[in-house]
Amino acid sequence: MTSIDFNADLGETTAGNPVADDAAMMELITSANVACGFHAGDPHDISKTLKNAAAAGITVGAHVGYRDSAGFGRRFMDYAPNELADEVLYQIGALDALARAHGTTIRYVKPHGALYNTIVHHEIQAQAVIDGITAFSPRIAVMLLPVGVAIEKAEAAGLRVIREAFADRAYNPDGTLVSRREPNAVLNSVKAVIEQARQIAQSGSITATDGSTIQVNAESICVHGDSPGAVQMSRAVREQLVAEGIVFRSVL
Repeated sequence: MTSIDFNADLGETTAGNPVADDAAMMELITSANVACGFHAGDPHDISKTLKNAAAAGITVGAHVGYRDSAGFGRRFMDYAPNELADEVLYQIGALDALARAHGTTIRYVKPHGALYNTIVHHEIQAQAVIDGITAFSPRIAVMLLPVGVAIEKAEAAGLRVIREAFADRAYNPDGTLVSRREPNAVLNSVKAVIEQARQIAQSGSITATDGSTIQVNAESICVHGDSPGAVQMSRAVREQLVAEGIVFRSVL
C-alpha cells in the first residue's frame, strides 16, 4: 500500500496576525514545519502551534530561515559560513526548547524560502546549513529538495534525508522550483494541485514546465499553508488520494 507524508508550514503568526489557518491545516497534515522566529512567528504563537501539534500527534520540524522578517525569508542574504551555521543551530535549539515544554521534540529540519532554494546550488551556504544541523544532532533528519548540493552534503554528513516535492509549485526541467518572481510559479488550480500530488505519490515524479518528467522519489508532499485556498486544496488532495488507497502517515 502506498503511503506519503503530508507537510505544511505553520507557526508563522506574528503578534496575533495569522499567515495561515494553522488549526485547519493541522487536521490534514502529518508533519508540521514550524517557524523559528527569524522569517516569521513569535515565541508565544510558535509555542501555541507546538502545543497543538503535540496534542494532534503531528511530527514537528524546525523551519529555519534567513533573519529576514521584512521579506518573509524569501530574499537571498549573504552570510559568513560560521554565522549562518550558528543561526541555524540557534533556531533549532530555540524551537526544540519550546517543543519539549509541550511534550514533543524536533524530529527534522527544513530550510525555508530563499535559504531552501539557495542551498540547492550554493555550496558554502549548503555546508553551513548542514553544519548547523549536525551541531544540534547528527541523528536528526533534514527535509530537502531532491536535487543539488545540499542533499549531497547532508548525505555525506550521515543525516537522514527526507526528499520532498511540492503539490502547489511549478518545476523547472532541472528539478528546481520556478522562482516566485515568475508567473504561474504557484499552482492555484485545485485540479492541478491534486494531479501533481497524485503523480508525486503514485510514481514519485513531477512534470516540469517544458513537459518533461522529473523523477524525485519524494517521501513527503508539501502544500503551502499561506497560499490562497490552501485549506481547501489540502483537503481536496487528501480526500482524493485517500480515496485512491494512499495512506497519509509521517515519514518519521
